[in-house]
Amino acid sequence: MQLTGIFDSHAHYDDPKFEEDREDLISSLSSNGIRAVLNASSDMETSRNSFQLAHRYPFFWCAVGVHPHEAEGVAENYLEELTQMSQDDKVVAIGEIGLDYHYDLSPRDIQKNVFRQQMELAKQLHLPVVIHSREATQDTLEVLNEFPEVTGVIHCFSGSAETAKQLLNMGYYIGFTGVITFKNAKKTVSAAEVVPLDRMLIETDCPYMAPVPCRGKRCDSTMLPYTVEKLAEIKQVSPQELVAHARENTCRLFGISL
Repeated sequence: MQLTGIFDSHAHYDDPKFEEDREDLISSLSSNGIRAVLNASSDMETSRNSFQLAHRYPFFWCAVGVHPHEAEGVAENYLEELTQMSQDDKVVAIGEIGLDYHYDLSPRDIQKNVFRQQMELAKQLHLPVVIHSREATQDTLEVLNEFPEVTGVIHCFSGSAETAKQLLNMGYYIGFTGVITFKNAKKTVSAAEVVPLDRMLIETDCPYMAPVPCRGKRCDSTMLPYTVEKLAEIKQVSPQELVAHARENTCRLFGISL
């Protein structure tokens, strides 16, 4: 079944894993049902790369920001550079930002400090945020609650249904990846059951998180139909209807007109 009009709300096409065939792959996306892509960033270099991709391809937009892994080594003037890039119409969010206590590649106090700085920036710029949260639910919620004026998406959601309800009550959207197709994804499936169709985004997080039956392969946007089919089954709608809802949600959140 060929799905059309898919918006991949979180990708990393600047990743080195796409070095050999990036241009050919991106050029083929529209013929595979992909209508739009939001490329997310993890540090200042990838923010610049995402910015360039968004300007090279008309159906790309980007989020710029510093991932918790990179928080410790961030440049002193990074907020100024993010602010400057965010004046551009192709920059539609600050992200991905947040907390990661699984790897702890940056000290937790520094992670929280950089997270708060970027939430404040999003507040000042009136931009949504793309949130990364891994094994840091309570601290993530604490920081988000400090900025009630800011909204966004919790990307690659892996939390509980109860956490999803809390985030929905705060005005956030929930992004689902190929993880929803994994055999051990019962908690993610339970979360998807409570997320209404008007608050759900679909994403690859490519080149990571390839869905079943593509696990172990480099992920790209053409694999999204597997994620869509599983979510459509959970929500008891057709895959094409779920695509339409997710696209409308993504455009609404990020202020994009297609």
